[in-house]
Amino acid sequence: MTASILTGAEAALGERFRSTRRRTLGLIAPLTPEDMMVQSCPEASPAKWHLAHTAWFFESFILREFLPGYRIFNRDFEWLFNSYYQTFAHFPEKKLRSSFSRPGIEEILSYREHVDAGIERLLEVGPDREALLRIELGVNHEEQHQELLLTDILHAFSTNPLRPAYRDLGSPASNPATGPAAELSFAEFEGGLRDVGHAGNGFSFDNERPRHRTWLEPFALASRLVTCGEYAEFIADGGYKRPELWLSAGWDAVQQNGWKAPLYWSEHEGNSEDGRRIFTLRGERSLRDQATAPVGQVSYFEADAYARWAGHRLPTEFEWEVAASGLTVDGNLLESENLMPVPVGNPQQSQSPAQQWGDCWEWTASAYLGYPGFQALPGTLGEYNGKFMSGQMILRGGSCVTPKSHIRASYRNFLSPETRWQFSGIRLAKS
Repeated sequence: MTASILTGAEAALGERFRSTRRRTLGLIAPLTPEDMMVQSCPEASPAKWHLAHTAWFFESFILREFLPGYRIFNRDFEWLFNSYYQTFAHFPEKKLRSSFSRPGIEEILSYREHVDAGIERLLEVGPDREALLRIELGVNHEEQHQELLLTDILHAFSTNPLRPAYRDLGSPASNPATGPAAELSFAEFEGGLRDVGHAGNGFSFDNERPRHRTWLEPFALASRLVTCGEYAEFIADGGYKRPELWLSAGWDAVQQNGWKAPLYWSEHEGNSEDGRRIFTLRGERSLRDQATAPVGQVSYFEADAYARWAGHRLPTEFEWEVAASGLTVDGNLLESENLMPVPVGNPQQSQSPAQQWGDCWEWTASAYLGYPGFQALPGTLGEYNGKFMSGQMILRGGSCVTPKSHIRASYRNFLSPETRWQFSGIRLAKS
């Protein structure tokens, strides 16, 4: 692992560890124990499992190895809350996680407290560099699961006939759209030989390294994300009925899954002026209110089809990274507490000029592959990223539920092309 920890930074790392752990507990505050049991699709996990698994990570990869005399909380947890580390221990099938009624939530919270106390003791004794690097990795791992916890509970609540809101942050009237979306324009970028990948300052995952050079032809990126209103025009023009717009596998997915709109869009019962409805962590909203907000919960296949319909394309991951390099990370991220993509120009949004950060992860046209010279972390941690470099597509930029401290220009998210339960959206590009 080559992420850097500066000499004397143990106190700062400790505080980040504590604040990250507190935030996770804050995210479950609106949930009941019953809410935390739900697993509504195979890709998702119950909130209770996220709580336990993030503690498992610190215990399994840090405390067991670096804290002398550490007592394992529960030997069954070593395999029960393993996610996918084949070389560490066997684990239950992922789709069965909602059946883990035992251990109960109180025991899992006790598990977290036990692990937290262990990390505090480790920090007090002055851990070696590798232990510090793994704590930092564990913090970033937990931030990933904070985002997953929210996307998973959104999916779970969307399947509940009561359509409950995760958190009531005000009625739609208190968060209105602010007129039409800004006109779409394109920022042009020179081509040439460009450096991409993590530059070596601060933390990075192994899949962001090594930094290397790649050739780019001149390109242009759209000034903002595609909005719900614009995507509704694609639907109205028969976008889901025109096979010429779709990749072959994408058209198969449309037919097999009956896709007619993004994941959380539905028709409002009756013929009211609200028309389509969009389900969010703040409950149902009308398409009218969300018309200028970025469209989310679309698959790579839908993003690609929309781009083709619009006469453009999706950017490559390196075009996106070059455009984002040097921009301050500032936008509609988790700290904004919007918990949903917001209309363009909303005064609550702290937005970068190019809407580069937050709102929705942006699908790119790039497959998830290792960089030239890529090396996975040694041992079991090598399973963190490298073994998924097949059949996945890259997304960039973070979403409305991504912690601000977690995202950077070189960050590579990856999902299978049919995935729709994430906050995934569309930025257009052209050559």
